[in-house]
Amino acid sequence: MDKQIDLSKYNIRTDLAIDDVDEKVKLKGVNFNTKTIEGIKITDVNLEENNELKRKKGRYITLEFDDATDSNNEKSITNALTSILKSMINTKKDDLGLVVGLGNLKSTPDSLGSLVIDGIIVTNHLYILNELSSNYKRLAAINPGVMATTGIETSDIVKSVVDQIKPSYLIVIDSLASKSIERLNKTIQITNTGIHPGSGIGNKRKEISEEVLGIPVFAIGVPTVVDAAVIVSDTINFIYQNYAFNKEYENDPKSKLTFNNVNYLNKKIVENKKEKKKLLGLVGTLEDQELHKLIYEVLNPIGYNLMVTPKEIDFVIKKLSNIISNAINNSIHDIDKN
Repeated sequence: MDKQIDLSKYNIRTDLAIDDVDEKVKLKGVNFNTKTIEGIKITDVNLEENNELKRKKGRYITLEFDDATDSNNEKSITNALTSILKSMINTKKDDLGLVVGLGNLKSTPDSLGSLVIDGIIVTNHLYILNELSSNYKRLAAINPGVMATTGIETSDIVKSVVDQIKPSYLIVIDSLASKSIERLNKTIQITNTGIHPGSGIGNKRKEISEEVLGIPVFAIGVPTVVDAAVIVSDTINFIYQNYAFNKEYENDPKSKLTFNNVNYLNKKIVENKKEKKKLLGLVGTLEDQELHKLIYEVLNPIGYNLMVTPKEIDFVIKKLSNIISNAINNSIHDIDKN
């Protein structure tokens, strides 16, 4: 008798709601729409209670882009993120906003929140001194660090600060995990549901949310890591796509000059299940989620399901932190009036 493998207990780590949304499949309690502005794809996902994604009720907006290090793209991404934040955060003249940068500055993929804090225009001290210009709003910022260095739950630190200074709303920034290689450093998610620090890498920390703090909490995150199971399973799928592309286009005269440099992932390939099974065997018969879970089962027990980040992370993380800090500044303050 063949051994049956229980795949249900092996969950693929992802903080992105869009990772679980398929534009072709209608899911219960999941409503979304997409649009593209200046080359940036914006997906607005609204989740109802008891939704099929089994995520918290709320709004999840995702920006997808090609390259945050390109100066033109950087401007477009900043403008798009600014517009979204303005639509979500309604501030009055004397409202105090608190920006919280989560993560560990000593770990580059996890340093996004800390780096964003460096670029925030904090003004609450000027308000207290009655020296705040009319085109600026009240804004404070903290970097609470991580539990491994403080010994204190990050949520408890944030709650203590909130109880003391009583902000009207909270903006929290953190690095995320994704189950898609293509979304690494090329996606920004904004939600009004709060955040669970460290959840993407399997750490169970207290959530930072409106339910805990009693004020609106807006979370901004960028996927900076994937686990090895994602890379292996995606590569298996890429092998088939490359094979199918070669078979379909190698005799196309139009492709002769550029054939070896073509990104086959951008080509429309009709999947042939028989061909896929012939090439990959039984592994080729698995659905994407089954494949992810199977690889996870293989790597996790032996400690090889490593969290992986791109080699250019140092440069990209600084660009992304600039984009997010500028977008927050632009959405809260009336900087254009300077």
